[in-house]
This record gives sequence, C-alpha cells and structure tokens, in this order.
Amino acid sequence: MNRRFYDNHVVRRRRSVFAWLRGSFLTGLVVIAPIGLTLWLIWTVAGWVDSWVLPFVPIWLRPDQYVGLNIRGVGVVLFLIFTVVVGWLAKGIIGRSLIHWGESLVHNLPVIRSVYKGLKQIAETVFAQSDTSFDKACLVEYPRKGIWAIAFISKTAKGEVDAKIAREGGKTAVFLPTTPNPTSGFLLFVPKSDLIELEMSVEDAAKLVISAGLVYPDGQPAASRAIEEIRDPATSTDES
Repeated sequence: MNRRFYDNHVVRRRRSVFAWLRGSFLTGLVVIAPIGLTLWLIWTVAGWVDSWVLPFVPIWLRPDQYVGLNIRGVGVVLFLIFTVVVGWLAKGIIGRSLIHWGESLVHNLPVIRSVYKGLKQIAETVFAQSDTSFDKACLVEYPRKGIWAIAFISKTAKGEVDAKIAREGGKTAVFLPTTPNPTSGFLLFVPKSDLIELEMSVEDAAKLVISAGLVYPDGQPAASRAIEEIRDPATSTDES
C-alpha cells in the first residue's frame, strides 16, 4: 500500500515538473516570438533596401570603406535623406516645373503614361498628407442577411453615383476590408439605416480585422489570455 502511494506521488510530482516546464516554455515563446519576428523583419527589410540603394552610392560615400565592416541599414538612411531632399526640391518652383515637364513627356508615351498614372494615384492615396480618413467604424450585413462584417464609413455618396441611386434613398460609402490584409476589400454603397455605427475607434476596428477577431478593444489581448492559460492550465481544462 505504501509502495503504491509512493509511486503515485512520484508520478504526480513528475507531471507537475513537466507541466511547469511546458508552461514556462510556452510563456517565454509567446513573449519572445513577436519580438524576434519584429527584429527579423526590420533586419530583412534593411538588407533589402541596402541591396537596392548601395549600388547607386559612390564607393567613397560608403562607411564600410572606412570602418571595414558592412553596416546594415546605411542604405535605409541614405534613402531617407535622398527622399527628404527630393521632397524639399519638389515643393519649390523649380522642382514643380521639372516635375510638370517630366510628366508632359511621360503623357506622350502610350503605355507608360497609363502605368505612371496608376502608380501615381496609388502613391497619392497611400502617402497623402491630408486629413482625409474614415469617419467611423460600423457593422454591415455582408455577404447576406444575418452575417455581419466590420466596415469603415467613408463619405455620403455624391455626384453621378448619388444621382443614379437617388430613387432608392441616400447611400453611404463604406469600405469593407478583408482579413488579415485590410488594404484590400470592397467599396459598398449602403443605406445609412442598414449600418450599425460602433463606438470603437477606427484604429481599434482595424486591429480587430487584422487579428481575425482575436484582439478586441474592450477585452484582453489574445497574447495575454494565452499567457494566463499557460500559467494556469488547470483552469482552462476545467472550463473546457
């Protein structure tokens, strides 16, 4: 009887040790993984930019010629300086004149002008410095009744679009993003009565879309919940 009790005690103790090791490992993984992936992404992007920029930089301007080390990120710094200088020149009269002259040449080229116009519109939309942004986040029934999706209220329909659908009442332009890439989605014109405006900010709604519903603004982040479950596996087991 004592022997069996001793064996059971040893087995339980081993299980508790393994459970502690497993919980500590997973907790550390949850903490380290985002940091490691972020640093890896920065390191990779810096190397990619260097590979594009440094071939155009004169050898006497490269720090590795004086230090003897290949310093990653030099191309990023030079690219930022070059971009700032170009932007400063483009704001002046001479810079604007050169840009207009160059665009007039491009517009005379059949295929290139279409590509240039498209890329210019995309760049102006993405990097616009104006205060134009989505008004609020909302819920809209999509793709059918009874299924709700998060969308962003843009503006009230105007111009030809409003004139064509005016007989059906005023419509609101909403952008329905996709998960996990919110930069792509659908532009919908929906009656305002069919929208449910949300109190959460546009940024919080975007986080909800990007995380595929794992991070709610009014709740605990998924990473924190995972850490709590790892620290107390018995609680999560009892709940299930």
